[in-house]
Amino acid sequence: MDSGGWSRRRFVGALASGAAAAALPACDDAPEPAATPAPEPEAGTSASREARRPSEPRPLYLGTYTSAEGGGKGIGLATYDAATGRITGSGTVTGVGDPSYLALHPDRRTLYAVDERDDGAVTAVRLADRKVLGSRGTGGAAPCHLSVHPGGRWLLSANYGSGSVAVHPIGASGALGERTDLVRHTTPPPGPGQEGPHAHQFVTSPDGGHVLAVDLGTDTVYTYRLDDKAGTLTEVAQAHTRPGAGPRHLTFHPGGRYAYLANEVDNTVAVCSYDPASGRVEVGEAQSTGTGPGTNYPAQILVTANGRYAFLANRGHNSLTRYAVEADGARLRLLGTVPVGGDFPRQIAFSPEGTLLFAANQKSSTVTVFHVDGANGGLRRASEAFPSPVAVCALPL
Repeated sequence: MDSGGWSRRRFVGALASGAAAAALPACDDAPEPAATPAPEPEAGTSASREARRPSEPRPLYLGTYTSAEGGGKGIGLATYDAATGRITGSGTVTGVGDPSYLALHPDRRTLYAVDERDDGAVTAVRLADRKVLGSRGTGGAAPCHLSVHPGGRWLLSANYGSGSVAVHPIGASGALGERTDLVRHTTPPPGPGQEGPHAHQFVTSPDGGHVLAVDLGTDTVYTYRLDDKAGTLTEVAQAHTRPGAGPRHLTFHPGGRYAYLANEVDNTVAVCSYDPASGRVEVGEAQSTGTGPGTNYPAQILVTANGRYAFLANRGHNSLTRYAVEADGARLRLLGTVPVGGDFPRQIAFSPEGTLLFAANQKSSTVTVFHVDGANGGLRRASEAFPSPVAVCALPL
């Protein structure tokens, strides 16, 4: 792995020669997105979930690098069939630079994107008319992740290049205000092979009491309290992985007491315990990704809504690892891997009903889709791969 600052992200995710780079039609030529009903509660069986799948096309938003060779022109617009998983392109929201990660406001009216550049920013887009509502600086370099606090008032973002996390207020219109806080990870010192901190994710705990930042450069998960009135952060705990693990992405079990950590640098995962009262996280022993001895960089891990299975995206091995979740979330059991059908799966996401899994494959410039069997954790390819320039994020609604 390259350790030369945030350029490491571009090095690891550099396009393979000859990768597909199909362009989507311009935004002005695209039809309005289909209405998106709020997702229903998780069903007990896959059959009942099948019955509740919406029949109308559903919106799908696609992140990319606009500055990369063969990259997109902005946020890609598409729709998908919830029954078949088939994706159809429908346009592009231009005017957003390097929107490599996307997040939705809880009211489903506004989309947020990072601008993953040296002078980092976050941008708001109103979905009703796809109007860009403006951008705000994150105070750091190369923001690579963002999320909306459950109350809908604060946007949380992680600056990979400068190893910091930022908070922005969200107005009634969905537009962003000036940054209310910026915290750089100064301790502990960088892990082996790292020249500094690299914040990779910033999310809210399931209980809503804490926000957690995962930093690849310092091998640390930081826990903060967010002042819901002032938008400021107070650090309350740190959890450390083994040196050189390079933690990238944390996903909570639905029970809220355990979480699963994907370690990018040493190609492992770990089960973590979480205490809602104190916000403390304890990182368990590193476990195999099932990818063998070859070069592999775990990207993102997801857990099914019923808490029974977890899936990990593997860049390099180009697969999805399947785990059974046992002991009420306290244990992961490796089941095996499934080919992702693309090159370098940067990000994965479930459809709202959890019946489909989308994989954004950066080097092959494709999005692949799988049917998810909630009863046995099986994955089955849903349709042909969809061409999307330098696909680094897929957000199905």
